Amino acid sequence: MKVGFIGLGAMGGNMAKNLRKAGLDLVVTDISAVAVKELTDLGAEAKTVAAEVAAVSDVVCSSLPNSAILKNVALGDEGVLSALRPGSLHIDFSSVEPALVRELADKYKEKGCGFVDAPVSGGMSGAEAGTLTVMVGAEAGDFAKAKPIMEHIGTKIIHMGGVGNGQSMKLVNNLLLGANMVAVAEALTLGARLGLSPRVMYDTIRQSSGASYALEAKAGNFILKGNFTPGFAVDLQYKDLE
Repeated sequence: MKVGFIGLGAMGGNMAKNLRKAGLDLVVTDISAVAVKELTDLGAEAKTVAAEVAAVSDVVCSSLPNSAILKNVALGDEGVLSALRPGSLHIDFSSVEPALVRELADKYKEKGCGFVDAPVSGGMSGAEAGTLTVMVGAEAGDFAKAKPIMEHIGTKIIHMGGVGNGQSMKLVNNLLLGANMVAVAEALTLGARLGLSPRVMYDTIRQSSGASYALEAKAGNFILKGNFTPGFAVDLQYKDLE
């Protein structure tokens, strides 16, 4: 089986590397020549546009920034659907609008192809380690076909139901995470202005009813260590909220 991968950014690049390290025959494309070279150095084959990837792939994967880019990659003149062979599958790991993936699934079905929406959670570290949670919206047969590939990039593969349900679950998750991160930031700032030690606040809250993943992951691993290297863009969170 040959697997294509379109979109080799912070998330997609690491997912594609794990597929290649697992021994899959991989063909890739991205707007970044540097990102493509990282994969070809691992033995992947490079193509110029999405249609070229689709033409030689049994399964195409994609990880893209937003709905508009995914729609163009899927349906554009040089997009996936223009060259995908009947019986092939497109697994999309992006976080986009549920309505869009349902539209794409209908168009793929007309051509005898399958479409799976499979947004992920776990961040860049999870993508690198292959420990992502994958929230999958797909028909049962497409899910069964996609799962062996997704198991190389995630440790929790959850079938949420039909196409679009994966995106719906991801948006619910990101809403909660975003709200919790803002709450942690505001609470710790309030405490600091009241004269409390950030370390004491962290140690106390994590043993109390205010404990949360956002506190543990963001305060413990970043704020208290003075590490403010970004791991997720604010405009992507804004996109999810919209």
